[in-house]
Formats: sequence, structure tokens, C-alpha cells
Amino acid sequence: MFGFLKNKTDTKRNSQPLKSDPSLQEETDSSENLTSKESEKPLSAALTKTRQGFWGRLKSILPISGKFDPESLAQIEEVLISTDIGVKTSSELIELARVEFQSGREVSEDKFREILKKKIIDILQLRQSLRSPKRMPSGPLVILVIGVNGVGKTTTIGKLAKSWAEQGSKVLLCAADTFRAAAVEQLRAWGEKSHCKVIYGPENSKPATVVFDAMKEGQENQYDSVIIDTAGRLHNKANLMSELEGINNSIKRHRPEAPQEVLLVVDGSTGQNALQQAREFNQICPLTGIIVTKLDGTAKGGIVIAIAQELKIPICFIGVGEGVADLRAFDPIEFTEALFSDVHNFSLDNSAEISANAQIRVARRNKQK
Repeated sequence: MFGFLKNKTDTKRNSQPLKSDPSLQEETDSSENLTSKESEKPLSAALTKTRQGFWGRLKSILPISGKFDPESLAQIEEVLISTDIGVKTSSELIELARVEFQSGREVSEDKFREILKKKIIDILQLRQSLRSPKRMPSGPLVILVIGVNGVGKTTTIGKLAKSWAEQGSKVLLCAADTFRAAAVEQLRAWGEKSHCKVIYGPENSKPATVVFDAMKEGQENQYDSVIIDTAGRLHNKANLMSELEGINNSIKRHRPEAPQEVLLVVDGSTGQNALQQAREFNQICPLTGIIVTKLDGTAKGGIVIAIAQELKIPICFIGVGEGVADLRAFDPIEFTEALFSDVHNFSLDNSAEISANAQIRVARRNKQK
């Protein structure tokens, strides 16, 4: 059953500091003048496009009289469905509006907004987000992170590690996406940036082997958490299931009750496609939480509501920019308030720290000159 361990790769040898790699050292040097402290921009600023596409459009069609009629209800339903919050959520919100309509009571804009806000908060309040990991009595908190390529999975892991390390947590990173050299390179860059050790192996080594060594390191050296990056292939479920099973077996060799968290990263700008990915991954590997990235540049942020409503899986973090501080622990009330804010004009903070991915691109361009 654990025959893959016979060809164990010497990952400990490959977990030396990033400075041993000249190309990545150049990337690290390019960030020397960047501050590690970032000022948070208001969430309502980051969600401007989603808010304008959601509450902004709803406000424009609300009846001036304060009374709903069948025509206004149909228009409201059309707008709700188009905002990616999902058909089920849209139907429930319309039903709330219909009750007000049938009662004959006048409903002001403010009253309608409060009705919607209360319902959305009820949908989103599933559990508190992971804010800072704490070592458990039996060992480190083990977090398995999955998702398709291109959603910002490795970058998200790097931001989590840096944020938690700055809070005093001892974080170990595991680069188990061994089939994509760029993923290992990115994670090592983030490890250097956050002063977190990274366990990785040669390209195309077995992910389960790398995970086995990371778990051993985490257990023996008193880490608070082990965050495991995985390959992002959903097009072949059989291979993905086999790979995740191997990783899971390696984890359980050290900690039978682990992983404690299985987090899926999805790209919020893909709308309904993000929901479909959540459905399929949840069938393969039951999820404990979801991270939604790239919400700052899209009008499709309503997908956060659709995912929580349909799958009953909590949203743990949201990504609203490239800086480390732009990966935020999800707060249902703050998110909902941002969707309905009346403030429209914000200037996004330009002092956000350049991501490790951006620094790698800069280093590569410099090498080509």
C-alpha cells in the first residue's frame, strides 16, 4: 500500500535557503526596498465592481413608489440571477420581496436593502475563518490546499504563510505540485519572503513522497502548521483522486486524524465556473473551506454567496488584490456591508507589496537584458 515510499526522494537536501539559487536570489534582491507593512484598503473599495453590478443595478430598478408589482419583481429577479449569486438564492430573495408586495406595505430602498442584507448574512455565516493557526496537542495543524491551475493557489499559500509568520506562527510549506516547476519556484520565493522553510523535491518527483518528508519535519520540529500545495488538474479525475489518495496516505502515516483542513482555491472572476469547480472537488475530496481569489477586478463576486448557499461550505478567505494584506479572513457581515455600501469612489492603495509572482517575472526580465 505504501510502496511509493521505497523510492523516497531526499527532499531534506532540497530544503536549503533560497539564496542557493542565483535566479531566485535576483528575484529576492529586487524586493529589498519594498515595505512589508501594507495599509488595508476598505473592502467596499475592492468590491466596487461587484457592488455596482449587484446593489447598483438593483437600486436603479426599485419602484419609486415603494410598492412592488409583478413587473418590478420580474426585473429584480432578472438582475439577481445575472449577478452570479445563484438561482436558489435569487428565488429566496425574490420570495422575500414578494411577501412585502403581497402585504401591500410600502417598502423603502433602505427597508429593501435591510431585507436582502439579513438574508445574505444568514447564508454566509457558516463558521469562523482560520485567522491564525495554533499547534495542536498531537502536532501541527495540517492544511491541504487544492484547486485548478491559474486560480492563484500557490500565491494564496504564500500570502497565508507570510501573514501567519508575521503573527508569530511557525509555518512549514510543502511544494507537492511537483509536475509544475513554476509552482515550486513560486513557493520557494514565498518561503524566502516569509522566512518559512519549504520542503520540495526534484521536478516530477512523487507528491506523496514530498508530503511524507514535510509531515516528518513538521512533527519533529514543533511547527504550528504545515501547508501543502498540490497539483491543479481537474480534467482527469482518476489521476487526481489517485494523487490525493497518495498524499492523504502520507499525511496519515504521521497523523491519522489529519488533514484538519482541506481548502479549495477558486477564481471569483470565473463566476459560475468557480461554483462548478467547488462541486466537483467536493465530490473528490470533501472540503472544509473555500478561498475565493481575484474579487477586486470582477463584477461576479456574488459567486461567494452561491457557493455558500449550495454547498454549505464556509468561505475562509477572499483575495482582493496582489498584496499580502489583500488576502483577508472572510467576515460575512463586512462582506455584505461592502456589497450594499453607498460609497462608490475609492482610490486603491498603491503601496501594496508586490507579490512573489510579480517579483519572479521581474527577475526573469532582468536576466534576459
